[in-house]
Amino acid sequence: MMPKPRIGFLGIGIMGEAMVRRLLDLGFPVKVWNLEPERLQTVMPYGAIPADSPAEVAASSDILMLCVLHMQAVERCILGKDGVVAAGPGPSLVIDFSTADPEGTRQVAAALKQATGAGWVDAPVSGGPQLARTGQMTVMAGGSEEDFKKAKPIIEQMAGNVTLMGPVGAGQTTKIINQAIVGTGYVVMAEALMLAEAAGIDAARLPQCLAGGHADSSLLQRLYPQMQQRAFEPPSSYARQLLKDLKAVSAFAHDLELDLKVIEQGVQRYKDYVALGHEMSDSAAVVKLYEHDAAIRGKMR
Repeated sequence: MMPKPRIGFLGIGIMGEAMVRRLLDLGFPVKVWNLEPERLQTVMPYGAIPADSPAEVAASSDILMLCVLHMQAVERCILGKDGVVAAGPGPSLVIDFSTADPEGTRQVAAALKQATGAGWVDAPVSGGPQLARTGQMTVMAGGSEEDFKKAKPIIEQMAGNVTLMGPVGAGQTTKIINQAIVGTGYVVMAEALMLAEAAGIDAARLPQCLAGGHADSSLLQRLYPQMQQRAFEPPSSYARQLLKDLKAVSAFAHDLELDLKVIEQGVQRYKDYVALGHEMSDSAAVVKLYEHDAAIRGKMR
């Protein structure tokens, strides 16, 4: 039996932790680095090997994976003074699970290719830590057919749905569309809950009642019950992060000379919510904004 490829993993946030533990469960040797080294303690007890820099990780990896916060972090990990390029030949393939800028991704991938010959698959994810832990998350991939063919066998062990959407940057572009749907979906679910509760029907039964119909969706089955139960701790996602995501969607649409009014309304709703001091709240808790608005109206009567 061929030995499993050595995996390097940069970025041990909530999602990175879940993915690394999944890889370890599958028997892959994994070396890890994180900007805040204390986060390494979440994966070291399960067999992850710590490193002091991205370059150290890259030097002993066949495949390098990233799950960092934004484009600047991707650039720092790949092109920084202690980044992947500084390691020399390094891994033959990079799989980037981060949410980043499509054009920036193309530029960094090209720079790495020129420096080391390594391929690149941008593979942003959806589904959250629980699905990442169990190998059921969704992956939106971008890259050449050749690089995707190399990455797919491993990604398929980490995800329930993997789709190549086009060349490098296509995965990040698809993630923007995903953020548009999810971001506005939180707002729609909050408004649906407000309607149900104000009308006096059994709001808790709405997902069951609408299952299988045109209104059915993962938003209705997963996010709506969280709102209805006010089950917001610990946060599964942050309101400030979702606002940042929606702003990125808006900017991307403007670059394409599109005017997406529902997206703009979603951005404004989260601006209002974050302005009330809830920036680190669960994104589903945007329903609190509507409760706040109702309370204000009640005081004004």
